[in-house]
Amino acid sequence: MLLLLWAACLSFGFGQLFKWSQRRGCHAPTVVSSNYLAMASVLAAWHVWTGNDFAVTASLMVGGAMGVSFIVAMLVMTAALERAPVVLVLTCFRLSILAPIVVSVWLWGESLSVSQAAGICLALLALALITSSRASVGGSPVGHSLSTVAAVFTGVAVFGCQAFGQVCLRWVHYAGLDEQRLTVLMTCAATAGLLGSVVVLGQRRRPRARDLRMGVGIGLFNLAALGTSLSVLSGLDGTLFFPVTGCIAVLLDAASAHFWWKERLGRGAALGAALGALAMLLVL
Repeated sequence: MLLLLWAACLSFGFGQLFKWSQRRGCHAPTVVSSNYLAMASVLAAWHVWTGNDFAVTASLMVGGAMGVSFIVAMLVMTAALERAPVVLVLTCFRLSILAPIVVSVWLWGESLSVSQAAGICLALLALALITSSRASVGGSPVGHSLSTVAAVFTGVAVFGCQAFGQVCLRWVHYAGLDEQRLTVLMTCAATAGLLGSVVVLGQRRRPRARDLRMGVGIGLFNLAALGTSLSVLSGLDGTLFFPVTGCIAVLLDAASAHFWWKERLGRGAALGAALGALAMLLVL
């Protein structure tokens, strides 16, 4: 259980580091791409040092799918934040944890008690309330020119891309790759890093040293965060992991926004925090 809490804290820290990079004016695509390339480089060096095989067919397939989903989710979310209401984008992004929970029950036969199901529903409501409250307070009016239909499709795209990446995290265990999880991560990072680099080059933007340094630092942190998550998922049901880590990360994110970043939070966030605490008790 302590490892589960640690995974949630690392997930929270990863998001805070990206927020810090944005506050310092770093170029997000460059930071994201260098983050993944740093991860891939460290893991490749580790494979060479230990003499482990670099990949098996299944790890290439799962890791490649995960890498594509991660970088596409980032690009879609970045584009969506420029065009759609912030509240829509962030809420869809957060609620994507529903996908691996449903897939874990429906496809992989994980059990779900009545109290856990109630807790998951409360967790989703808490995430929506906290995200919506924060976005409405700190969001911008950018994107309101979108039609209702376009906004709905944008939300679905954000939800779908992020959801697929979350499902891939759970897929590692059921693909029998728990012992190969670092190989999967290396494949994921290399795929996402290379695709992200193509996008950055396509924008004709020359990477700055501070963007690259930030990306490398975040990449080392991300390696610990994703490695811990996969370790926990190797022995814990996704129906427990995703709602608990999602709720804890968002609760810590809201607390950090209020006390550290000095962002004003609405009543909805306070209600969401209370529901989130109750949800975790039910799920656990």
